[in-house]
Amino acid sequence: MNKSKSLGALSVALVVLVGGCSEKAQVDPVKQMGANPTLPKAQNFLVPPMQVPDGKGWAAGAAPKVATGLKIEKIAADLLHPRMLYTLPNGDVLVVESNGPGTEAVTTPKQLIATVVKNQSGKGGKGGNRITLLRKSPGGGAWEKHVFIENLHSPFGVQLIGNTLYVANTDSIMQYRYTPGETKMSDPGTEFTDLPSTINHHWTKALLASPDGRKLYVGVGSNSNITENGLEVEYRRAAVLEVDVATRGSRVYASGLRNPTGLQWEPQSGKLWAIVNERDEIGADLVPDYMTAVREGGFYGWPYSYYGQNVDERVMPQRPDLVKTALKPDYALASHVAPLGLWFYTGSGLQAKYKGGAFVAEHGSWDRTPLSGYEVVYVPFANGVPTGPAQTVVSGFYSADQKDLYGAPVGMTQSAEGALLIADDVGNAVWSVTGDGS
Repeated sequence: MNKSKSLGALSVALVVLVGGCSEKAQVDPVKQMGANPTLPKAQNFLVPPMQVPDGKGWAAGAAPKVATGLKIEKIAADLLHPRMLYTLPNGDVLVVESNGPGTEAVTTPKQLIATVVKNQSGKGGKGGNRITLLRKSPGGGAWEKHVFIENLHSPFGVQLIGNTLYVANTDSIMQYRYTPGETKMSDPGTEFTDLPSTINHHWTKALLASPDGRKLYVGVGSNSNITENGLEVEYRRAAVLEVDVATRGSRVYASGLRNPTGLQWEPQSGKLWAIVNERDEIGADLVPDYMTAVREGGFYGWPYSYYGQNVDERVMPQRPDLVKTALKPDYALASHVAPLGLWFYTGSGLQAKYKGGAFVAEHGSWDRTPLSGYEVVYVPFANGVPTGPAQTVVSGFYSADQKDLYGAPVGMTQSAEGALLIADDVGNAVWSVTGDGS
């Protein structure tokens, strides 16, 4: 038997083994939302329980479900793993099509199991390493689709400052001279600055420009779950970096954020907010992923503690000196929901109750039974802070028996008309959510 067949057989055997190791969640996700989530006792596993539905994609005519008063339609299909969305000033929408570079070595049976289980969901689909431009056809109706930039390296974040378009690859920020109206980028692009790379356990690099265009903020995830690859590969990771646009110099703006996958400015306070994917493998009910205002110079616990100063006893050596400084996040989203998209809504295309609050796209769990996430939720805000429980707005991404996965929400943006646009990297589509006129 050749090596590939041997690995395949081992993979199947391991998945079967994991299937018999189910540990169901005991805490109602609602009790893990808000400022003070329920945090049960941590558990330890030789191999963590895993559950992921099989990736099927959407049947013809099928679509996610939306809350009362909303409607949804598909505006783009047949994409190559769409991840992030960005609306340009002229109303064109950029779709970043990407997946990880595959540079993390699989060195343990646990990693092999996790890779096989995640890939069967469709979340491991081949990314396009490109950006596609969507343009509303004259007179409305269908959206045109144009390949805008190609030959990128696991891109994720994108921002426009003046006439310069910045794209965050997994290992660098590229810059392009942007000409409004182009359907294909004419500038070949140059590297603006490098970013922490190597291994790329977490490869996504979220990107956000300051309102005055003088700074770029970059979300850089950790190179491990809890430093199992060594602390030396965590340099300037699990952090939000601040890059000076004029000098290209950078610094760590905030640290201890295991995987900050989305950055946005909260419209009332003007504060920087992030969504963060927390650590795995200590139970179906730990640790809640979260959203928080990001304090300059703040430390948020990773890897030594979670949700403030709750010590993770797996991490060695312990750092009580750092733990006592760890900031408690502002708002828990429940465990293992995997938030990948954040958008503060400021438009008028949806019902007025959504204005000023935060939409969060939850990509979904791989180590929790029953499943969690796989939906877009809305968190109401007032005076710059969350004011209530997360409300499901877009759902129906998996079958009732939790065996089949049709789609998974990732990045979001707001169209020029005020629609909420959602990238779906399992369904390879972009969805538009608007009010239904009721």
